[in-house]
Amino acid sequence: MSTAIGASLNRVDGRFKVRGESRYSAEVPVPNLTHAVVVNAKIASGRIVAIDTSEAERADGVLAVLTHRDLGRVATVPKLLPSLAGLAASGQTFFPMQDETIHYAGQPVAIVVADTIERADHAGTLIRFEYATTPATTLLDQARDQAYVPERIFGGLLPGHASRGDVAKALADADVCVDATYRFAPNHHNPIEPSASTAVWEDVDRLTVYDSTQGPNSVQFTLAELLGLSPISIRVVSHAVGGSFGSKAMVWHHPALAALAARHVGRPVRLVLTREQMFTSCGHREEQEQQITLAARSDGRITALRHHKLSLTSPFDDWAEPSLQSPSVAYTSPNYEGIYHLVRGNTITPTFTRAPGEATGMFALECAMDELAERIGIDPLELRLRNYSATDPESGKPWSSSGLTECYQRAAELFGWHDRPPPRSRREGQWLIGTGMASALYPVTQPVNPQRARARLYNDGTAVVEAGVSEFGTGVFTAMTQVAADGLGIPVERVRFVGGSSDLPNVTAAVGSAGTSAVGSAVHLATTQLRDELIRRAVADDHSPLRGADPAAVQVRDGKMVLRDRPDVGETYADLMHRTFAPDVEVLGTWNPPPQDAGYGVHTFGAQMAEVAVDADLGVVRVRRMVGVFAPGRVLNRKTAHSQLMGGMLWGLGQALLEATRMDPRLGRWANASLGDYLVPVNADAPDVVVDTIEVHDEVVNPLGMKGVGEIGVVGVAAAIANAVYDATGRRQYELPITLEKLL
Repeated sequence: MSTAIGASLNRVDGRFKVRGESRYSAEVPVPNLTHAVVVNAKIASGRIVAIDTSEAERADGVLAVLTHRDLGRVATVPKLLPSLAGLAASGQTFFPMQDETIHYAGQPVAIVVADTIERADHAGTLIRFEYATTPATTLLDQARDQAYVPERIFGGLLPGHASRGDVAKALADADVCVDATYRFAPNHHNPIEPSASTAVWEDVDRLTVYDSTQGPNSVQFTLAELLGLSPISIRVVSHAVGGSFGSKAMVWHHPALAALAARHVGRPVRLVLTREQMFTSCGHREEQEQQITLAARSDGRITALRHHKLSLTSPFDDWAEPSLQSPSVAYTSPNYEGIYHLVRGNTITPTFTRAPGEATGMFALECAMDELAERIGIDPLELRLRNYSATDPESGKPWSSSGLTECYQRAAELFGWHDRPPPRSRREGQWLIGTGMASALYPVTQPVNPQRARARLYNDGTAVVEAGVSEFGTGVFTAMTQVAADGLGIPVERVRFVGGSSDLPNVTAAVGSAGTSAVGSAVHLATTQLRDELIRRAVADDHSPLRGADPAAVQVRDGKMVLRDRPDVGETYADLMHRTFAPDVEVLGTWNPPPQDAGYGVHTFGAQMAEVAVDADLGVVRVRRMVGVFAPGRVLNRKTAHSQLMGGMLWGLGQALLEATRMDPRLGRWANASLGDYLVPVNADAPDVVVDTIEVHDEVVNPLGMKGVGEIGVVGVAAAIANAVYDATGRRQYELPITLEKLL
């Protein structure tokens, strides 16, 4: 009987955060602490031919100046394995400061360790480097003629080419075709807390690292490989994380650099990236171009989709965010071709950025769908309804659950879609008013390894539940408190959830909107198994009122085990445990995720609608209101889920209108690597946002039927805004972000 799941519970960590009591990785008190500063390469391609560290070494407070000459070698070449696997998850197959070669601007070339951060920073400016530069590729247009089709992308998880049917014939036979090319500026994550690592060696082979990460176990396994240690020798702690959005999903170089520096100086070392270093040290959403061709009959039925992507990757890795995956299954399309083309450039390997692939790929598809609707002369919502598929178009398997048509209907109702005026017919003074919509899809990603959680009930009726998941702003500790309380049948105030350490039961990194479902499934199984164990003890106990009862006929309410049809007969957990001299009872729960080919298509669905105002003279775009309706399966906490979805929608607004990292090709360096120049939405940009959910029952994805809400809120927003801009102005937008000069 569910009492906790679905409630709008306040965040269990909220009080600590607003009081400033939460400990972030750069705030953990450590005796005898020293501070490290990374010095970065100023060139994009070449090699170091000379280094002079003498002045830096003589500076006050400096303990060490390390370069590739004396840092030491890592034990193995990093492997690019996405952190969802729950294993070592380096951000790229390259570790810096191993030789003199420079592959990208911002690559670490030295570390200074001093007794204060200020002294370390100053000493870093005293190191003199002499470089031999070579030509660099930092923009797609510099080397598009060298593009290639990789065999696999995204850490080897996805093919570089996929197809079904006969696209060429379908295009030739089509009544209507839309062919468009879309360009996307690079994006960076910019969480409020920069990445930070504090490394403490307790012995020659015992290391504790306090790290800002989405996955303590991923950091543990990565450091074990790089340092040549057993995972048992490494403990990673990550209690509070100040945002990530993907920048802390993979494990970058700084935790290992901190550990190597700490081993060298024989004291704990804290390494905190600067805001500028966050633009060169933790990946980004790559510069990319996508070409879409849609073929349809005169009634709007899609007959073919051809979707090609060109993007910039690093010299080492075939990385592309999977922009073609969700568009390939968004609508019924018997003929499909999707190809990734990569260009190697002088950049760090790109990485997960919130809604990786879907945020860009669905923008291209949904803008093309809007253009197709206009060509055919039907309502954009009607076009999508005509092409809705009850099965996965790629596999032919039914969806594990959908709810998409209900999302369309509810969004239209909340937005007033069917009452909107005709295109380009509404004006308020200088402002041209328009409306637009888009579909949202996000794959339900599953871990590949077992997920574990530990539940322990004490004889006073309180419980502690543990799993190695980080809290990086999603509210997972709160949701897990609710899942645990629900599984045990006790009030939430009698449950404490503990996470954030690799010493706790292993769960995968919280990535791909899968964190809550992964740890939640393990917590659910641990607590329900613990509940069932106590029920079994009660019905077997001669002194229990439940003696001889069928365990299936017993339920738990507020910590009391009672007969389902006679709630007056029963006893509390505490009664049983005191009588049987049990101070506590503990269970380790393990969830084995279903195989990827379990017989169903698995996606989360939603609908986005937006109203914009465009200044007719200046081209300024203001988003006035947005509506998002989503079907994420079971909602664990309405308050935190609403917050996640709204945050995603505002992120999508930033993608549409503001966010772009600009490359200076002369220097091969980012030209706006600061929050003063990289624009993100602020409160003044936030419109009226309405969020709603359609709960759909799903017995396939996991025991609780939840799909995740972390990223689906981003998907579709930029397209809805771009389509609204066209509705207001009559000008299609083929490049993100939409800046005023594109509308003048």
